[in-house]
Amino acid sequence: MKYTTLFLLTVLLLLPLDPAAAQYRAPEWAKGAVWYQIFPERFWNANPDNDPVRERVLRDDRYSWQVHPWTADWYKLQPWERERSDNFYDVVFERRFGGDLIGVIEKLPYLKDLGVEVIYFNPVFEAPSLHKYDATTYHHVDNNFGYDRDGDWVAIQSEREDPTTWTWTQADQVFLELIEKAHALGIRIVIDGVFNHSGDTFWAFQDVKENQQNSRYKDWFDIIRWDDPATPDTNEFDYKSWWGFKAHPEFREDENGLVPPVKEYLFNVTRRWMDPNGDGDPSDGIDGWRLDVALDVNPKFWEEWQALVKSINPNAITIGEIWEEAADWIGGKRFDSVMNYPFAKLVVEFFIHQKRRISVAEFDEKLRALREAYPEEVNQIVLNLVDSHDTDRVASMIRNPDRNYDRQAGLRDNPDYDPRKPTPDEFKVQKLIAIFQMTYPGAPMIYYGDEAGMWGADDPDDRKPMLWSDLIYEPETYLSVRPDLKDVDENVFDPEMFAHYKKLIAIRNAHPAIKYGSFMTRLVDNQRDLYGFSRIYEDEEIIVILNNSRKKQILDFATLWPEGMVVKDLLNDATYRVRNGVIRLALDYKWGAILSQLPEDAKNEAANK
Repeated sequence: MKYTTLFLLTVLLLLPLDPAAAQYRAPEWAKGAVWYQIFPERFWNANPDNDPVRERVLRDDRYSWQVHPWTADWYKLQPWERERSDNFYDVVFERRFGGDLIGVIEKLPYLKDLGVEVIYFNPVFEAPSLHKYDATTYHHVDNNFGYDRDGDWVAIQSEREDPTTWTWTQADQVFLELIEKAHALGIRIVIDGVFNHSGDTFWAFQDVKENQQNSRYKDWFDIIRWDDPATPDTNEFDYKSWWGFKAHPEFREDENGLVPPVKEYLFNVTRRWMDPNGDGDPSDGIDGWRLDVALDVNPKFWEEWQALVKSINPNAITIGEIWEEAADWIGGKRFDSVMNYPFAKLVVEFFIHQKRRISVAEFDEKLRALREAYPEEVNQIVLNLVDSHDTDRVASMIRNPDRNYDRQAGLRDNPDYDPRKPTPDEFKVQKLIAIFQMTYPGAPMIYYGDEAGMWGADDPDDRKPMLWSDLIYEPETYLSVRPDLKDVDENVFDPEMFAHYKKLIAIRNAHPAIKYGSFMTRLVDNQRDLYGFSRIYEDEEIIVILNNSRKKQILDFATLWPEGMVVKDLLNDATYRVRNGVIRLALDYKWGAILSQLPEDAKNEAANK
């Protein structure tokens, strides 16, 4: 009897705690895929004829304004900016550089050459801001992103919630063309869904502002107070907004999530972009959604919305913007996966911090705990980012170590923040981080321009226009934000950094063990700051060894690979032979090795050298 009981207990311990987690299957195409985040307004301006115009950018028309020169010194104030203020951070948010989706189409070969498999776009829908998190409408692409800025603007003015009246603007059609051309190159498209709030220019909210209690959309928003007609000189109208920002009025929710008319509108928007021609074949639509401020919306809404998404395209992916571990939200419950900010924090603690750096053992243990927080299917698709549009760039994190992640990350709240260009040694740390990011389980994400050598503090300095190799940029100066810094930094595309990311992605995509394989810790050396692990898939094993110290290291790495086997270092284009059960490696400081068994023909060739 006791053996039967012991057997049953063993079986129960081996069973997943959550039956749904056992049944969940992640989209195959998303497993281990390399993502690239694009901030559309800042990626490439291919069509100056569609650039934003002053009356739709400035709410105060007393000042002149022009589209900002793409290659200008970021911190230099233009003459029209000085009309308003000599304070850089008073005027920078009104800058527009004219980036558009036509520009993304033009740069698809660049992304393909880099090895990108998925593009994640910050919001592309019509909105007045540079960031587009304040939607004017969700069923049209921004009029500045297509070919007919003014015609598109007129076309969308009369459209409301009825999808049978929705037309396809020029910008909409450019977006559909982008999807088609990206798909032809094997690149998937994921867009930002901002469903907690709209912008204050949103058509339904504008109707509420104008008609107050008589608006047919009055129940779409959380109204605190209506305007009193008896006080014509005072506007008492007030409403709930995201974090108190009045440009972001929140949609109203009840016990079931977003109220029915809002839900129905957003469901129709979801259908529009996932299956544009409505024929039941989603191949002409987007491949998924990244959901902004996901925790600010009732989970019941997300559960219904997730079911809708999967009914349209079972292979679509949903990624929640959740900054902490989120086991209750993923694996198909509400989303497929999340932006893995806990991963980013660990990267900073181990590779970037100096005085506050965690040990190799701590790093390994925290990574293990994070992997165990999610089912294996989720671990293969979790979005392993280091930086984003909401943080300082990774290169600038390295220049400003020993801070909490995304805290005191710029001059607006940290006067000691160093905005200067990182040194070659600091960029080398970024390259080491990339080695780890591109060989670790999950889906690595690059924030646009990191691969080009861009740097910058938190918003707005993380949103500089993309560096392109064929443009000449003004040197970057800092006197307008740090009068004590007289340095001038060359601002150029970094071909070595690009080549490094490209090589790592090519290695990743060529080796299923790196893309899909299981993880096993192989080396934890606290004294020498060495870390090693294996990725194993079927009969392939890849061993990654990282030297996080500032010293070159000679390492005798013990391996179970057969005696005499020839091993290729894929990163450094070197070969080694297993002798006496070890591989002797020379590791440069802040660098690594990616070891692979050579196929038989290559082994013979190497042995003959």
